[in-house]
Amino acid sequence: MEPLEIHKVCLPPSTTTFKALKGRFSEIFFPDDPLNQFKNQPFARKLVLGLTYFFPIFHWAPEYNLTLLKSDVISGITIASLSIPQGISYAKLANLPPIVGLYSSFVPPLLYAILGSSRHLAVGPVSIASLVMGSMLREMVSPVQEPILFLQLAFTATFFAGVFQASLAILRLGFIVDFLSKATLIGFMAGAAIIVSLQQLKGLLGIVHFTTQMGFVPVMVSVFKNRTEWSWQTIVMGVCFLLFLLTARHISMRKPNLFWVSAAAPLASVVLSTLVVFIFKAQNHGIKTIGHLQQGLNPPSANMLYFHGPFLGLAIKTGIVTGILALTEGIAVGRTFASLNNYQVDGNKEMLAIGLMNMAGSCTSCYVTTGSFSRSAVNYNAGAKTAMSNIVMAATVLVTLLFLMPLFYHTPNVILAAIIITAVIGLIDFRAAFSLWRVDKLDFLACLSALLGVLFISVQMGLALAVGISIFKILIHVTRPKVVTLGKVPGTQIYRNIGHYRDASRVASFLILSIESPIYFANSTYLQERILRWVREEEERIQSVKGGPLKCIILDMAAVTSIDTSGIGALSELKQTLKNRSLELVLANPVGDVMEKLYASNTLNSFGSRGIYLTVGEAVASISSFKEEV
Repeated sequence: MEPLEIHKVCLPPSTTTFKALKGRFSEIFFPDDPLNQFKNQPFARKLVLGLTYFFPIFHWAPEYNLTLLKSDVISGITIASLSIPQGISYAKLANLPPIVGLYSSFVPPLLYAILGSSRHLAVGPVSIASLVMGSMLREMVSPVQEPILFLQLAFTATFFAGVFQASLAILRLGFIVDFLSKATLIGFMAGAAIIVSLQQLKGLLGIVHFTTQMGFVPVMVSVFKNRTEWSWQTIVMGVCFLLFLLTARHISMRKPNLFWVSAAAPLASVVLSTLVVFIFKAQNHGIKTIGHLQQGLNPPSANMLYFHGPFLGLAIKTGIVTGILALTEGIAVGRTFASLNNYQVDGNKEMLAIGLMNMAGSCTSCYVTTGSFSRSAVNYNAGAKTAMSNIVMAATVLVTLLFLMPLFYHTPNVILAAIIITAVIGLIDFRAAFSLWRVDKLDFLACLSALLGVLFISVQMGLALAVGISIFKILIHVTRPKVVTLGKVPGTQIYRNIGHYRDASRVASFLILSIESPIYFANSTYLQERILRWVREEEERIQSVKGGPLKCIILDMAAVTSIDTSGIGALSELKQTLKNRSLELVLANPVGDVMEKLYASNTLNSFGSRGIYLTVGEAVASISSFKEEV
């Protein structure tokens, strides 16, 4: 091979501190560059773009036509048929009056249609947020003994959830939500789905005295302890309708063009069960019904917000937890359907829209709402084209609130339990869990820990455990970065991990290591100790094979995207330690940010002209030729 040309490693162009901080700040908080569309635009156009940016309805409303309206009306009515029974069911799951679930399916969808950027997201109460809110508030306040206080705390928690969500959007801090990794969410949602389903055994079996705890063990103990309260009439009705709902769901999953079967099944179940109870007077035979539901529009609830007193901390904590869950589900669902239709969903707009609709909802008798996966899937399959489908759904709920509430008087509670079980059973994703086990065992451990935490400790502790495991995983990767030994691929100047490329061979007298992480205060000491261990092991290996002495250690810095003062100090100490052992430390392929900091700290002077190279190949060639000359 021809002699390798040695290139000089240059410093990046100098820049002012202000420009450097501005660029870094922009990358952290404005990765999507939201102001780019306003560049070189006249004032009138900027005004229109501003309205479109803050109110996405102005993006699609000017081009709206009858064809789009037809599709949105059909999808809106379809999701309303699902949202009405789900709204009532999820309100009961949150230990709130059933009417609150319907209120929450009216105001929030209207606001989202104006502020949201997704065309297919269907807004309303969701099972996970309902379960967490109900369980967290019930730990300190009984919904049975103090129903007014419980309702006040639910509205207040919703308000703080909205404030938290909107604040994340305004401060561009949406990355906080990303601390809930996919692995932990899979485990948490599966555990929550099991707990939700077990809680429905009260309604499915007709039990009167049921535990207020949410854990797996207390629920099962309560179920079998109260066997004498089981009602065979309730069980027969519940099992029949549960099988009907699960069959409808299975048909829609197997044949997506029959999505309407699953969408219409909950409302059909409510209608049929209500008729059965009314005709056969089933309430006289142990089957409990919803009873009276208040007619009319959402009453104002701003006067019920709880801003002082001993339970304010509970409301704030509940609001933040449910707010994070609502954001995670809403943004994930919105992005899922956006990717299927090749358009973008702005995460910050979604956070702001969800936050504002929850703040407004807390003042209009609504509790935490977000984009629901089940309703959004139905909305998508029904052919929704714009957010107008949410307006149609809200209008349908409005008609229900004004004129149809007496029809729910004879609706049995057991049917609501069956609807909830059918809705949450889809949250148990066995395929995803198996994929985690196959791909990343640490992710699977996080998933399993979240699942067991929810089942055997509590829902909120399970969530806290999930977040804790996610953060712990990040810390593991940051504090214990991977370091691999590189060897030369025969016939090339390419150096690769010898554990991966078996034909890559070690270079005599050289130990070439690749650091696959930034060097920070959290890992600098570990890296220093780990590299010295590599040196010791390499010397022992050379001694065992009776090879030539080790003379140089080359650190491939290509993956070291950043370094702080602790990292620079560790490199200097490492160089001095190796020098005392007659070993040379050389850096290869440092990135611009690292070079800039090494130069500013005068560390470059200690390495000299033969201490930093553009590539590993050039470092080996240059040092080898220099050793030969000497």
